[in-house]
Amino acid sequence: MYITEKCAQCLYTKQEETTKDPGYLQEVRTLLDRRRKEDTAPYMVYLFDQAYRRRFGTGSVSYAGIKKQFNDLALSLEEEARTRILAASDPLLESIVLARVGNYIDFGTLAGVNADTFSGLFADAKASDADRRTYQSFLRQCEKGKTFLLAADNCGEIVFDRLMLEQLRDRFPQLERYVLVRGKEVLNDATPEDAAYVGLDRVAHIISNGEALAGTIYEMLPPDVRRILDQADVVLSKGQGNYESLSRQGRHAFYAFLCKCDLFTERYQVPRFTGIFIEEG
Repeated sequence: MYITEKCAQCLYTKQEETTKDPGYLQEVRTLLDRRRKEDTAPYMVYLFDQAYRRRFGTGSVSYAGIKKQFNDLALSLEEEARTRILAASDPLLESIVLARVGNYIDFGTLAGVNADTFSGLFADAKASDADRRTYQSFLRQCEKGKTFLLAADNCGEIVFDRLMLEQLRDRFPQLERYVLVRGKEVLNDATPEDAAYVGLDRVAHIISNGEALAGTIYEMLPPDVRRILDQADVVLSKGQGNYESLSRQGRHAFYAFLCKCDLFTERYQVPRFTGIFIEEG
């Protein structure tokens, strides 16, 4: 998903909020001005992080405490969510809807993440007619598939991803399940350590993109992970960053995310925090 000028300005503004160092901000501006057409927002943030570390010797912000806070918040809601899922007429669909709500927990896109806002979205979550149409195709693909890959996104969200994977396992036990997370710390995105903390490793094989990269850029993936992605019969990509870096490549995939910024609300003509579940390819 290409970077518009409005998106580029937003990326720059977020770096201004991190530091007022003129040398660093000039480097950020140069990186944006020289970006290629195919460069995505997650890749630009990756370049910014490299530049920041070269200049200051460390990352701009530590999200370790925030990640634990929202993993623990989601874990505290786990039994309520599981009860709701099991009571639904279609538990797998309900689990997908709740896992999508978890995509709200995004410190890369949002200026602030509010636990009360998250709880409200969680309480009000429901599938739209468009979701249900996509879901029917999702079921058909899962019925005939052998491997399933979930491209995960944020901490907190991954607790609900686990509940979704439990339902997927129960409904389609023939599917071998993989979860792709970030290779190193970046924003509040999930790493292998976070995945283990919430028990994702109990329901799927955990693999990583190998980088501090808040997206899934095919050319940057380790060779074994590229093979898994290429061979997966069903791919479900979570979050805006994964969508920006994976979509429009001729790959068949399902995408689930909340529209959290103007780029997405304008593209889909929906209010902020509307859930999207679409199929591409």
